[in-house]
Order: sequence, then C-alpha cells, then structure tokens
Amino acid sequence: MCGITGILQRVPDAQAHERNIDRMRDALSHRGPDDRGSWIDSDAPHVALGHRRLSIVDLSPRGAQPMHSSDGRYVLVFNGEIYNFRRLRENLRARGHDFNGSSDTEVVLAAFVEWGIAAALPAFEGMFAIAVWDRRDRMLYLARDRFGEKPLYYGVNDGVLLFGSELKALARHERFVGEIDRGALAELMRLSYIPGPSSIFRHYRKLPPGTWLRIGTDLEPTEPTAYFDVDKLADAQPERRSDNAAVDELERLLSHSIAERMVADVPVGAFLSGGIDSSLIVSLMRTHTDRPVRTFTIGFDEPGLNEAEQARETATVLGTDHHELYVSEADLLATVPRLPAIYDEPFADPSQIPTTLVSRMARDQVTVALSGDGGDEMMAGYDRYEGIARRWRRHQRTPPVLRAGQAAWLTAQARARPAKSAKYLQQRAMKRAGNDLRCFYRNSMSYWHDPRALVADAPSVFTAFLRDTPAIAAQDPQRWLQATDALCYLPDDIMVKVDRAAMASSLETRAPFLDSKLAAFAFSLPPEQQFRDGKPKWLSRQLLYRYLPRETVERPKHGFNVPLANWLRGPLREWAEALLEPQRLRREGYFDVALVRWTWHTHLAGSHDWHWRLWCILMFQAWLEDFFKPEPSASAH
Repeated sequence: MCGITGILQRVPDAQAHERNIDRMRDALSHRGPDDRGSWIDSDAPHVALGHRRLSIVDLSPRGAQPMHSSDGRYVLVFNGEIYNFRRLRENLRARGHDFNGSSDTEVVLAAFVEWGIAAALPAFEGMFAIAVWDRRDRMLYLARDRFGEKPLYYGVNDGVLLFGSELKALARHERFVGEIDRGALAELMRLSYIPGPSSIFRHYRKLPPGTWLRIGTDLEPTEPTAYFDVDKLADAQPERRSDNAAVDELERLLSHSIAERMVADVPVGAFLSGGIDSSLIVSLMRTHTDRPVRTFTIGFDEPGLNEAEQARETATVLGTDHHELYVSEADLLATVPRLPAIYDEPFADPSQIPTTLVSRMARDQVTVALSGDGGDEMMAGYDRYEGIARRWRRHQRTPPVLRAGQAAWLTAQARARPAKSAKYLQQRAMKRAGNDLRCFYRNSMSYWHDPRALVADAPSVFTAFLRDTPAIAAQDPQRWLQATDALCYLPDDIMVKVDRAAMASSLETRAPFLDSKLAAFAFSLPPEQQFRDGKPKWLSRQLLYRYLPRETVERPKHGFNVPLANWLRGPLREWAEALLEPQRLRREGYFDVALVRWTWHTHLAGSHDWHWRLWCILMFQAWLEDFFKPEPSASAH
C-alpha cells in the first residue's frame, strides 16, 4: 500500500516540477512511511511522478518506486497489491522476462511490456491505482481496480494535469484550484458521501472503478475505458446449483481469495465485528495458518450498539489472539477533530469513527488487516435489497399522479410529528416520489430528500444512481440494486471509509470478498440462494455454520453503528456548535442558515433525531476549515 501522485504539463518545465512534486508526494507520507521517491523525465520534462511506500511484499530497495521497465519504455507509480503476481511472474518468465526482485510492481511493468497496458489490466487480481508514463509515445495512463478499493483523483486546469491518491497531494501544487462543486456538496448532503466521478472540487474527478484512461501532452484525456463491468455480471442469467454445491463453491473461492490476501512479508491480522462476513474471513484465515489469527474489534458502552461481546464470543470459538477497545469520551474527542484531515474530502458516514479507532489499534500489532468489506454487496447482505425490490413492484402498480399526491401529504404530516414517526413518514414520502427504480432507490437512500433547500446555489440535476441499465432494473430489481451498490456505495462510501481510516495509521486493509471470481459467482446466484426464510446473506450463513455454532451465527447484528445522536447532544455539542455558528455559516455561504439552525435546535431538544443530516453538514464544515487552513500551496477560489 502506498501513495502516488504526479504532474503532466503541456509545456515542459523541469523547474516547476522540482518546486512541486516532492511537496505533493510528501503530503501522502501517512500512506507510505517506509520510503519515498520522485522522478522527472529529463528527456522531455512534461511529466513528474511521486511515490510514498508502505513496504508489504519485498521489503528491499528493489521494490522502490518510481520503477522503470526493463526496456526503459515505461515508468510506473503504483498503489495497492496484485495478489496473483506470483503466477503472472512465472508466466512472464516463461516468455523471457527477467526480474531483479520479488515485488508485484516489477510484475506489473513486465505485463505492460509483454501485453500492453489495456490488455494487461484484466489479468491483475488485486486492488490498485496505477499511473504509468510511456516515454516512447509520451502518454500517461491512469488505471483503477475493479471495485475502487484504491483511490485515484485527477484533473486538468490551467495547462496542468494533476493526479494523486488523495486530494491533499494535488492541493500542494502551486496551480491547484480549489473551487467547490456545489452539485457534489448537495450529493454529500443527500447521501453522506460524494458519488463518483465527482469530487468536492469542480476541476478534479475520481477515476471510476474498473477503468483506465490515456492522456497525452495535449492534456485531452480520453473517456475512461472499462476493462471490468459489474452490470454484465448482473445481467447474466442465474446459474442453478444445488444448495450444497453452492456452499462448497463459495467456500472454495473465498478460501482461495483469503489465502492470496494473507501473503505478506509483514504481520497480518483481521477486523472482527462478530457479524457474518468478518467471522467467515477469520474462520477461513485460521485454515491457512498454524498461529492464532490476530483479531481486532471496537466496543461501545451503549445498549443495542455494542458488538464487542459477540466478537469476543466468536474469537473464543475460533481461538484468535483477540484485542478490543471500548470507545471512551476521550477517544471520541481526540478522534473527531482529526477526521477532516484523514478523509481528505468531506465524508459523513459516522462509522468512520470506529473504523479509524480500530485501524489505529490494529496498527500497533500488524501491518495488514483483512476485512469483511464487500460481503454485503456481493452476497446480498442488506435487507433493503429484498425490501426495496418488493416495494418497487408494489409501487409500480400505483398511478404516478396518485404517488405524487401521497408524497406531498406524507411530507406535510412529517413536519408535525415526533422524531421517530417524522423520520418514517419522510422516508415514505421520498419513496412515493420516485418515478423509476433509479430515483426510487436514490430517494430511499437520501438523508436530505431535496438538498437544494439546504445548499445555496445547488444545481437542479442530481446524477447519483442514474445509470443507463433499464434492462437489469426491469428484469430483476434486486440484482440491479446490488450492482448499483457495487458501483456507487461500495467504492464511494465503504472503500473510502476503510482506505482513509487505515492509511491514516499506515495500515493496509484487504477485502477477500472483492475477488473478481468470487464476484462473478455471487452475481450468478439465483435470488433464493441469497434471501431465504426472510433472511439476507443466506448462502454465507450456510457456510459459516460449518465453522461456528448456529446460536453464535444467529445472534442479532447491529451493524457498525455509533451512538452519534447522543454524542451530538453531549460530548460533541461544543465542537458542533462552533461549526454551526450562524455568522460563520452566513460568511461561508454554502447553506441555508435558518434551516441548519432549526435542524440543530430540534435535535438538541430531542423532538427529532437529525444526527445523520447534521453529521453531513458538520463533516463538510470541519473539512472546509481544515483543508483551507493556510498553506503555501493551496488556494481557494
């Protein structure tokens, strides 16, 4: 795991690169504390590349980057891991390639030389963000892994293309332009994260998962080209297998994925929440090692939210070397102010708090942690898949005019109701307003149904979830919902949350459920092997029964939730009040001040529970303060 960054200029300027590239690179020091490197093309100084290294495989200097291909044509910076690099290396060796070290980076370069960049990417099983400069053709290529586990931002402005693992690297360049995209801000208020390809800045974007693009010295990027397509998986006909055969195949694929992700020259452990996904990961890790697996969990002294006891019970059955941390008020007050710097662009999923804390705890013991992330999206773990699909079919039978009238009535009723019933009525109103499955799902996932009422000068068009996949949506709404989450919620919420929290502590996380073969298998399952007896993730449960007692598997799971509503009324109140101060809000000019203050006061009074809505505003406010604090390289416009 590493941090990458770079510059491509229309006009060659080695001196400008020298002023900027090291500063950009070192803004990512938390992603790679073990080594650093920079390179400027001396033959044609259009390009500069920077790299920070977290050594995981091949700890020697032979794995250092930027790395040159053996023929001198390509120069590469690479963040991530290629799990099948040993098999690829043997294949390439048989084709005449020699290797100086044992790193996967060298294998990536040899694959580019042998097959070309576009043809090589589908052969990589792993998580990665790649930038490679073709010295012969003077072309820069950017590429990202299938499910967006590793981040990659890029953008062109004022004759310069900047790219990097995090926006803070781009902001160190003297020509960075920090203009807030109010459409992205509105989507943040709606969803609690910014859906790609947008970023919080108008001139910079996220490269979509499973794509690559090419940029020449004319600084005209090609449109991202997909080498992996989740919709094609979802659009395929389900395969019929017996239940036992399906469980056996899941076990084989997941076990193989875990074995590949346990390969490292540093200590490896796992996050353990006590839920199905993390318990499966640890159960199968145990079959690949003679030592107790080191496991880590977070607990809360809050009824209904504490999963530490279930994790401890699972750890006892599996014989792990278990570590747990109960979050104290001091932990909370020390962590929350750090979140804006950790998350780099505003991000408001409250489970970022325990994720940050468990990552910090794990880093004291290990350098790599396996997680159950992706299990819900691959194995249909969210109740909403079955529930929304069922409601959508019922919704379609209601005439549009009647739906609009029902939505308006429910919205009016919500204004006069107590917190819980108001929230329920507003959610119903959102769902009734949707005219197709895409809008229906977006409304179901919205915290602010119409963020234009909150965000000043927000555009009227919102693009989240509006994908051109009507065939899948009509044929099988549940599969469309899973595919949409794999393309939107997974990379832009789940993977952002885990990557930034872990990298802040220089911890590498790996997600075995996001293996491409396992994903193809998961999307081939018929609905009855995903949901059965009113329970999601049916197939995963059957596999876990082979390793844990049924009563342990069936204990209610609460999710990675935090008691945020109470925290905002208690230990975080003073911090929040400063960020929501009326004069400050008016001066900054991003929000309707009266609406923000009403939301805050009614939450404090206990008449409503607006913690999700408030957290979206607070995380933006805190980020705004942190990102634009005085630095010689960053400027807001």
